Amino acid sequence: MARRKLSNVLALAVLVTVAEQPRHPYEIAQVLRSRGKDQSIKINYGSLYTVVQNLEKHGFIEEVGTERDGRRPERTVYGATAAGRAEMHDWLAELLGTREKEYPRFESALSMALALHPDEVNRLLRQRLTALDEEADANGAMLAEMREVLPRILLIEGEYNLAMARAEADWVRELLRELADGAISGAEQWRDIHETGQLPERWKELDAEAARAVERAQSEQHRERPDQG
Repeated sequence: MARRKLSNVLALAVLVTVAEQPRHPYEIAQVLRSRGKDQSIKINYGSLYTVVQNLEKHGFIEEVGTERDGRRPERTVYGATAAGRAEMHDWLAELLGTREKEYPRFESALSMALALHPDEVNRLLRQRLTALDEEADANGAMLAEMREVLPRILLIEGEYNLAMARAEADWVRELLRELADGAISGAEQWRDIHETGQLPERWKELDAEAARAVERAQSEQHRERPDQG
């Protein structure tokens, strides 16, 4: 991934918005809110003016005029510069086309789930599944309504979010089924850990074996793609 002068995706959203047409910060916030971008981008509207200032400092946007609404103070209108349009294109192309390792909090928690008793994890996962199903139902209904007034291309991030929620729900549902059926390997040892307070002898060797397996896999990948070494 390229090292950028600005890395906050809110800056990219602002850049896209003013590249469409010149806007003042208050209008930018209105557009982002009305289009539901706060559902897919972490937006702190209080810091939006700082983001605008940083974009201007790096030459990605510039003042193109002012507007006055009634007796309100004048508002500075910003438009995208040529450098800003180039940055917008390059940044978006990178985000869309390049796979980047992310670190979701749920994935992190799953990697440490053994620290809790299996029964508690079961309860927590069922709690999460209920929330996922409710979220998917609500978002699906909202998308159906929005499709009545908006072209689909303006809703694709919502479709992606819904697909991810449904996929996660299906995965959690299957994991719970396998845990209940005893079909997942290691489940018995996991329970033994909490009942005896001892790590199974066999598991004491697993860290070293896993490290060797990872090393072999990485070595194999390097042989297949020596140009990336």
